[in-house]
Amino acid sequence: MAEKHEGFTADERAAMKERAKEMKAESKRASAAAKAAEAEKDLLEKIAEMPEEDRVLAQRFHEIVTEAAPQLAPKTWYGMPAYNNADGKPVCFFQSAAKFKSRYALIGFSDNAKLDDGAMWPTYFAIADLGEAEAARVADLVKRAVS
Repeated sequence: MAEKHEGFTADERAAMKERAKEMKAESKRASAAAKAAEAEKDLLEKIAEMPEEDRVLAQRFHEIVTEAAPQLAPKTWYGMPAYNNADGKPVCFFQSAAKFKSRYALIGFSDNAKLDDGAMWPTYFAIADLGEAEAARVADLVKRAVS
C-alpha cells in the first residue's frame, strides 16, 4: 500500500528554502543598483544550473522578457527566473521541467500581470519549444502583462 503524504513535497520544501535564501540575500545588498545587478546575476546562475533542455528555454525566455519589457527587473523567485514590476512584485516567471519533475517547462504569470480577459484567462503555459511563433506570442503576453 502506498504511503499517503500530507504536506509539502521535498521539491516544494526546497523551493521555499530557496525563497528564504533569496530574501536574506536581498536584505544584505546595499544600493538599489547593487541589488538589481546581483539579482540578475543570481537569475543567470540559476539558468546555468538547469539541465540543457530547460536552460535553452529559460535563456530564450530571459531574452524575450528583457527585450519585450525592459522595465521588469530580473531576479529569482522560489529559485526560478522571474521578472518583477516597479513595485517589486513578480509579473512572470519560468519554471523548469526538472524543478518539480514535470514533463514540460512552464511560463507563468502572477496576479500582478495585466492579462485579464473576461471572467477567465490562462496564467500558465506549458512550453516545449520557443521558436519564432512561440517567442512572438510570449513577447505579446509579456507586453500585455505590463501594460
